[in-house]
Amino acid sequence: MTDHSIQALADLLLQSERIAVLTGAGMSTESGIPDFRSANGLWTKDMTLAEAISIDYFRYDPRAFWTSFKDIFSIKMVGHFQPNKGHAFIAWLEEIGKQVTVLTQNIDGLHQQAGSRNVVELHGTLLTASCPACGAVHGLDYIKAHDVPECHVCREVIKPDVVLYGEAVPHIEFAMECATQADCLMVLGSSLEVSPVNYIPVAAVENNVPAALINLTGTRLDRLFKHRIAAGIGQTCETLRQAIEQSTG
Repeated sequence: MTDHSIQALADLLLQSERIAVLTGAGMSTESGIPDFRSANGLWTKDMTLAEAISIDYFRYDPRAFWTSFKDIFSIKMVGHFQPNKGHAFIAWLEEIGKQVTVLTQNIDGLHQQAGSRNVVELHGTLLTASCPACGAVHGLDYIKAHDVPECHVCREVIKPDVVLYGEAVPHIEFAMECATQADCLMVLGSSLEVSPVNYIPVAAVENNVPAALINLTGTRLDRLFKHRIAAGIGQTCETLRQAIEQSTG
């Protein structure tokens, strides 16, 4: 991370009225939430991750599914994590008058907790679960209180409001539209390995939207980005904020 790269990105953000922000798991690791792709749990013993949290497994054995699901996502800890400086920076961009749309792959709700008002949860949320039979929605406290949560209305096993493997990603067309119509796109903490979300920066650049990537490691799509900063998100965003404040001060 150089002063030049920070200032160049700060200038881009200052010049942009509509900012689309795509965030991945690396956005929340600084809040203490592990990237489940590198975690060890029940699914490594007898099945792949994709099998353990798939819609097919939920339908086949919803009770066993919930055991795996709660282990993988440390469901008992959900709600105790706090937004970090990266989340705060995105919310701050709204405070200074930018039109910010957050397109997040994360399911932890930390963007909303930080104050972002326009958040598109591409992979759903851990904070609620719904009944496949009657549609009743159940909150996090209810989910935590039951090893296998059943609908309080009709007693069916409820399904987490997370996009499981084998399910379509909702809002993807809207997300593409937001990215392609923005003045700039920032990608924070995503490996850009998961489809169809990884097509968002491709579509943006094809529509001449300047794109920036902040990620600790490289991605297969690095070539797309006009600005790329290989560093931690929190400190980078704090430095960006300082650069923007100095430029407008």
